[in-house]
Amino acid sequence: MYRTIQQSLLAQIQAILLAKYDVTLTNLVVEQPPSIALGELALPVAFELAKRLRKAPRAIATELAAELTAALPSLEGIASVEVAGAGYLNIRLDRAATVRRIAADQHADIGGPGFRLVEHTSINPNKAAHIGHLRNAILGDTFQRLLRPDRFKTGYEVGVQNYIDNTGVQVADVVVGLVYLEGKTLSSTRELLTELIETNQRIDFYCWDLYARVSQWYTADADHLDARKQIRLDTLHALEMGKNDTADIADLISTAVLRRHLETMQRLNIEYDFLPRESEILSLHFWDAARTLMLEKGVLYLETAGKNKGCYVMRRAGSAEEIATEDSSLPDEDAKVIVRSNGTVTYVGKDIAYHLWKFGLLSGKDFGHLKFNQYPDRCCWISAVHGETPHPSFGHADAIYNVIDSRQNDPQNNVIAALRGMGYTEAADRYTHFSYEMVALTPRCAVELGYAISEEDQKKSYIEVSGRKGFGVKADDLLDRLIAAAKSEVDTRHPEIEPAERLTIATQIAVGALRYFMLRFTRNTVIAFDFKDALSFEGETGPYVQYAIVRAANIFRKANTTAAASLAVIATLDLSNILDTEEGSSLWETWLLASKLTLLIEQCIATAEPAYLAKYAFQLAQQFNNFYHRHHVLNETDPTRKSLLLATAAVAQREMTRALDYLGIEAPPVM
Repeated sequence: MYRTIQQSLLAQIQAILLAKYDVTLTNLVVEQPPSIALGELALPVAFELAKRLRKAPRAIATELAAELTAALPSLEGIASVEVAGAGYLNIRLDRAATVRRIAADQHADIGGPGFRLVEHTSINPNKAAHIGHLRNAILGDTFQRLLRPDRFKTGYEVGVQNYIDNTGVQVADVVVGLVYLEGKTLSSTRELLTELIETNQRIDFYCWDLYARVSQWYTADADHLDARKQIRLDTLHALEMGKNDTADIADLISTAVLRRHLETMQRLNIEYDFLPRESEILSLHFWDAARTLMLEKGVLYLETAGKNKGCYVMRRAGSAEEIATEDSSLPDEDAKVIVRSNGTVTYVGKDIAYHLWKFGLLSGKDFGHLKFNQYPDRCCWISAVHGETPHPSFGHADAIYNVIDSRQNDPQNNVIAALRGMGYTEAADRYTHFSYEMVALTPRCAVELGYAISEEDQKKSYIEVSGRKGFGVKADDLLDRLIAAAKSEVDTRHPEIEPAERLTIATQIAVGALRYFMLRFTRNTVIAFDFKDALSFEGETGPYVQYAIVRAANIFRKANTTAAASLAVIATLDLSNILDTEEGSSLWETWLLASKLTLLIEQCIATAEPAYLAKYAFQLAQQFNNFYHRHHVLNETDPTRKSLLLATAAVAQREMTRALDYLGIEAPPVM
C-alpha cells in the first residue's frame, strides 16, 4: 500500500513539474522523515530543481506544495503537504483511510512483460553439495521467488535453470579416480552404483572422498606429475568427444550425483524448471554455431604466435582500446583462450555458446527436452539430444540473472564482452552477474564439526573450506545437524505433540535458520557460518521472525478469533480518534511498516539484493514484538481499541509470513 500511494504521488508531481516548469525528472527521490511526527514521506525534489529553475529550494517547495494541496482530492490516502526545512516536501498520510486499505490487502503491482531467466546452483556433478553451494542456491531461489507472479496479481514470467557441467574438469577428476585409483570399468561402475543403492550409501558422499583423493594423487609423486597431468587432459578430451566408455562412465556418475543434488535442494524448498547439460551443448554443436558466429563478427581469431599459438582466442573485456595502441603484429598475451591448441573448448567458450542460446541468438539451435524430476506441482526437464514433445521453451530470455560467485568475475565479464563484440549490446545490458562472496566457517563451528583447528586458525574470524582438500561441510550433514538441534529444543518445549509433527516443525525451524542466515548478509559479504548464531531465537535470525509469527498466532487462539476476521472488522471501525493520538502513532508505525512489503520487493529486484527483504522481515518482527510488549491485547476492555489491536497483530503476522515465504521460509505452528 505504501508503494501504491508513493506511485500516485510521484505521478502527480511529474505532471505538475511538466505543466508548471516544463521539466521532466527521470528519478524522483522519496525519503522517510526522521520522525513519524513529521510525516510519512519526504521529497527533496525542490533541491534537484533549484539550479535548473534558479530559485531557492524553499520557494520551489512552497509552489509545489500549493499545487499538490489543490490536487489532494485525487490523491487517495494523502492528508496534507507541508514545506519543511530548507525546501523539503513532507507528506502526511490519512492514517485511518490507509489502515483500511492495508487491512483490505491492497498492493501495488509487481513485474511486467518479458521472460526472466534465473540460473543458480550449477554445482559440478562430481561430489556432494557443500555449504558454499547453499548460498548460491538460496540466493537464486529467493530471487526467482521475488520475480514470480504467484503471490500478488502481477509478476514476471520466470524460468529457473541449473547448469550441469557434466563434461568439465571436476567430473573428469572423479572419472580419473574411478579408473586409475580404483580400477573401475564401465561395467564395474554400473555395479558400484547398484551396490551403493543396495547398501543405502550415497554416491555424492562416495565421490566427495574420491575427489579429495584424486586431487592429492595428481601431485603426490614428483616423478609422475607430467604423466598424471596428461591422464587428466586425455580424460577431459574423451568426455568432450563423447561416445566412448570414459564419457559413459562420466554420464553415469554425473547423473547419479545430480539426482542427489536435487534431493538435497528440495530439502530447502528449492526447485528447478530446466537442467541444461554441457554434454548437449557439445553434442548438439552449439559451440560450432557460436564459433562460426564469433569468427564472422571478428570476436574470435586463431593465434599464430606467442604462448597461445594454435589456440582460438578473444580479447578480454576492457582490453580492446589498450591493444589498439600497441604494435598489432605482436600477439596479445593476455587474450582469453576459447579453444585450446588440442581442440578442447574452454569453460568460457561453452558458456558463450550457452548464453547465445539463452537469449535466442543461436539460430536454429535448441536442446531436446526430457522429463527428469517430478515436483509436487511441476516437472523439471533435462537437456537431451533427442527429447519429448511438447515441452516448455526456455531459450528466449529477455533478461538473465546468473548466480555465480565473485571468483568467476573474469569469465562472466568475458561472456558479456563476447556479446558486446558481436553487436548484441542489448543482451549484454540485460545480463546480470548475480555475484556473491564465499561461505566459510567460524572456528567454533569447525570444531563442532570435528575438524582439528590450529591455535592460529582459532584466532581467525573465519576459516575457508576446500573441497579438494576434503575440508568442508556437506550440505546434507549441515541440515541434519541443524534439524537435530532444533528438534531437541522442540521436544523439550512440546512433548505433547506427536513425534512426526515435532520433526516437521524442527525441519521448518532448521531450514528457516539456514536460509535466513545465508540471506541476511549482502552478497558482497563473506559469511562465516555458525550453528549457534543461525539457530538463535534472539537477534537477526530466521527463528526470531518465525517466533514472532507464532506469538501473533497465539493471540488469535487465546482471543478465539482469526487473523482474517480481525482484519475484516477494520472496515467497520472509526479509527481517527485512536490513530491520531500519541499512543495511536505507535500502532500506526506497525501498520506503516507492514505496508512496505512490495516496496522492499521492488528494491530487491532493482538491486538484485535479497538481503533487503531479510532485513525487512527482521525489522517487522522487532516492530511486532515491541507492539506485543507495549499493548496487552487480550486484556483490553474497549471494543474498538481491542479490535484495532487484534488487527494490528493480524497485519504484522500476514506480512511477516509473506516476507518469509518470499525468502523460502515456512512459519511453524509452534516454536
